[in-house]
Amino acid sequence: MKAALDARLTALGHAMRRHGALIRRLQWGVVTFYAVLLVIPALLPLPASQARILDDLTLFAQFVFWGIWWPFVLVSIVLFGRLWCGVLCPEGSLSEWASRHGLGRGTPRWMRWAGWPTVAFLLTTLYGQLISVYDYAQAALLILGGSTLAAMLVGYLYGRGKRIWCRYLCPVSGVFALLARLAPVHFHVDEQRWRENPPPHLPPPNCAPLIDIRRMHGASACHACGRCSGQRDAVRLIARSGCEEIVRHGAKGDTRWDVRLLLYGVIGLAMGAFQWTVSPWFIALKQGLAEWLAQRGILWPLEAGAPWWLLTHYPQANDAFTWLDGAVICLYLGASALLLGGALHLLLGQACRLAGQSAAFARQVMLCLVPLGGAGLFLGLSATTVKLLRYEGLTLAWVQPTRATLLGAAIAWSLWLGWRVCQGLKGWRRNLVLTALASGCALVGYGWWLQFWGW
Repeated sequence: MKAALDARLTALGHAMRRHGALIRRLQWGVVTFYAVLLVIPALLPLPASQARILDDLTLFAQFVFWGIWWPFVLVSIVLFGRLWCGVLCPEGSLSEWASRHGLGRGTPRWMRWAGWPTVAFLLTTLYGQLISVYDYAQAALLILGGSTLAAMLVGYLYGRGKRIWCRYLCPVSGVFALLARLAPVHFHVDEQRWRENPPPHLPPPNCAPLIDIRRMHGASACHACGRCSGQRDAVRLIARSGCEEIVRHGAKGDTRWDVRLLLYGVIGLAMGAFQWTVSPWFIALKQGLAEWLAQRGILWPLEAGAPWWLLTHYPQANDAFTWLDGAVICLYLGASALLLGGALHLLLGQACRLAGQSAAFARQVMLCLVPLGGAGLFLGLSATTVKLLRYEGLTLAWVQPTRATLLGAAIAWSLWLGWRVCQGLKGWRRNLVLTALASGCALVGYGWWLQFWGW
């Protein structure tokens, strides 16, 4: 059964290489669609209160971007690896195109710092909340369009037909690398066969994200573009277990920034970003600070005079943030990232240390939270989908049971990964680590329960 599936997948991978020109045309189609939905709505007036998705381009673009596009890009990464990056992503396509016609400079050392994707994700997420990126076309154009222009500029300056932006700077590259570890398909490299170099001798592929193909293990870095499929008869698209990469390779390499992104960004900061609009804690903090300021006659933080590109400012829609709103959003998101991410880091790190395990093993255990982190991102982004569909009058009674099922399945997957990783431990050591992992899953699950059921 698996052999037959692998044969079909391998044929598909080889077809992707043969039909690379068709894929490039598809990429330009996606770029055009992306540009139309991103730019035109930002030039239009805000939609009327009675406007609907199917009769207003701005609402339609909002639904496509935040209700369908981004939630299901995450699903595609979990199912197919980084196929989105290699075949469909408009930023990657434009960055590579600019690089083919650019200056071709070498990548500077500062740009190769492993922490940039984490920092970029944290800052972009925070800034997006301050300007309400999910709700307004101008904010979406500023963040997504600004990111695209930055990708093209980096492509023009560095590399020759490469994706330097995608490899080192893209705000979602690190997130996609984490989720791709769960993909049940990947381009497998037989290193021994690569060394043997049997015929046919195909031309060397252009690996745009600059991967050392011969030593590639797993799907986290691979953009799944198919350009190297069949190279030296050593690269094949095949099926695998969704647990394989974390269980077999999770302790290899330097994964410190992967873990930081997962705990403090994908889980901690993202939960705060999706949660603050419904959190009574946020309201209590803002009201308390407002009363404290008013009692002392400090009134300027209560004014809503910031430009829209700094804080949300759309008075025609009765939506304008005060300086205090912006400060409290920063405080709430920062606290969510530090407290939740720090608690998970400390809990799992200390448990592994008490069990006599290395820091690399502790990071491998932390990577077991990737399914739960990915499910949280999908739940948060799909909340926009649900909100927009309910504005259309749909009741969607199935949403809450589906959310509970998805959250439960993600917790079970994380615990199963932990069980597999801890197979080499015996007795109380294994129980200690697994108890810590279960406690971490319960903590994250409680946070999502508060958002969707508790509040």
